[in-house]
Amino acid sequence: MKTKKRDQDTIKRGLKYIKSGQLSEHLVRTVLLTLFIVFSLGVILYARGYRFDPVRKELSATGILAVSSVPRAAKVYVNGEFRGATDLNLSLPPGTYTVEVKKEGYGTYSTTLKLRGEIVEVVDPILFPLNPSLSPLTSLGVTKAVEIDSTDKILIFSENNNTEKDGIYVFEASRTPLNIFQPLKRIALKTAWLQTTSFADVDVKFSHDYKQAVVTFAEDGVSTDYLISLDQEDQLPLNVTESKQALLTAWDKERRQELLKVFEAYPKEIRKIASDSFSMSLHSPDQTKVLYRAKKTVNLPMVIVPPLIGSNQTVESRDLQANHIYVYDRKEDKNFKVGGSDLNIDSVHWYSDSSHLIFSEDKQITLSDYDGNAKQTLYSGPLSHGFFAITSSGQLLILANLNPLQNLLPDIYEVGIR
Repeated sequence: MKTKKRDQDTIKRGLKYIKSGQLSEHLVRTVLLTLFIVFSLGVILYARGYRFDPVRKELSATGILAVSSVPRAAKVYVNGEFRGATDLNLSLPPGTYTVEVKKEGYGTYSTTLKLRGEIVEVVDPILFPLNPSLSPLTSLGVTKAVEIDSTDKILIFSENNNTEKDGIYVFEASRTPLNIFQPLKRIALKTAWLQTTSFADVDVKFSHDYKQAVVTFAEDGVSTDYLISLDQEDQLPLNVTESKQALLTAWDKERRQELLKVFEAYPKEIRKIASDSFSMSLHSPDQTKVLYRAKKTVNLPMVIVPPLIGSNQTVESRDLQANHIYVYDRKEDKNFKVGGSDLNIDSVHWYSDSSHLIFSEDKQITLSDYDGNAKQTLYSGPLSHGFFAITSSGQLLILANLNPLQNLLPDIYEVGIR
């Protein structure tokens, strides 16, 4: 009996041990799972910008400020305090911040933004040299230069009392003097078709595909119009004075049709207003934004409600005023006023990155964000006739006479802004 009782006690102790082991293993698994969940939650909250505030003794949402620049290794100041060099990510409490990006030898970029919890705000400026270099691209002596829109070409009129060189040229800015093909192509020699008429006050209208142009000369109150091809060299321009208006009307019709095709990508609520109320429209290189002058006073309806998270924070102007200049961003459904009725829209260009605008104003050339903010000076030296152009590669070209004692006429120069 005693042996049997001992065996029963041994079995009971064994069962109790097994149950205890199972309980311990279950407890370990539970603890590990709980730790994994807590760790994963912590990683998620950290990634979304949550940080522990030791002052308030609570977990609070922060915003992330991501600052980069071209060129890199620029100093970043937030509310006047140095915080590091680009590229830089900062977790900051929600609030309004002034961000400055500085680099020796370059202009300073400054912007003010509102940082919100769990949102990443990106500041990515291009910094431009304070003393850009100038490289001559022509040596003809330029009487008049006209940018051929939507291309990297410039139509040049040269009149320097040289019968072998005076004429009309096409300059291809995408080519340089180091290329195999010459960047300067002579369209027509002046002596072949003109004798006394001057190039100084010539007017130019381009075809919708920029393959032809009508050149108008005015002398003693009488206008004469010539048709030229922008691809053919050493041609004899065709007199189209009698048919000029019909030709321009046909080109305008083609241009409007092409513009309507571009506007088809816009929201339908905007499309009708754009076709009726936008004049002198100029699309950004990537076709996502349009610079325009408003024809009349009209309200631009909201399409994306509520606004996209992390979209541009600049205050919008959706009540359009006649003759004022705006930029509409179709991706974010945002509309910004960039100039009043006194701003000449012809003096505003898109920069090649589609995120900036270039202005010619007050004897200088400036760049701003596409919403009109954060202006920087690109160039403030000699500038003839206010002419400048931006190429698809981001080159800034100007017309200037750097040696007026020796040269009667200016030439085209590249400004080393990159």
